[in-house]
Amino acid sequence: MKTQFDILKKSRELTLKAIKGLSLEQLHTIPDGFKNHIAWNVAHLVVTQQLLHYKLSGLDCLVPDELIENYRKGTFPTTNFTEEEFEEVKELLIGLPDTLEEDFNEGIFENYTTYSTSTGFVLDSFETAIHFNNYHEGIHLGVIMAIRKLV
Repeated sequence: MKTQFDILKKSRELTLKAIKGLSLEQLHTIPDGFKNHIAWNVAHLVVTQQLLHYKLSGLDCLVPDELIENYRKGTFPTTNFTEEEFEEVKELLIGLPDTLEEDFNEGIFENYTTYSTSTGFVLDSFETAIHFNNYHEGIHLGVIMAIRKLV
């Protein structure tokens, strides 16, 4: 599992690198052909990881409920982040993988509710959720990189 946690951390580092230097306006621009902007994608990564690992394990998520409601699967941008708010999201993005690994090593993920993803892949354990989340992160990093070229 160590490799899977390392992949998650590296993906998050690459995401931060991809958005470095973008203005708030650029982070909130939705190019033609896209449904969301870069800031939404970044927050969505934070939220999805929490839902797939903590919520489906019957545990409390480590992010505010409002963030979850606004950036979970099926949502669209309705408001823009302030500079301060987006800094908080970036701190969660980079910090939560360490917490996830620590919690895993402490053995807190004892139960898991089976979940069928929108891609049709069935998550039946914390371990399958880690693998799927890394795949999901890669998809959204690709979207972020595509949007970056257009803003």
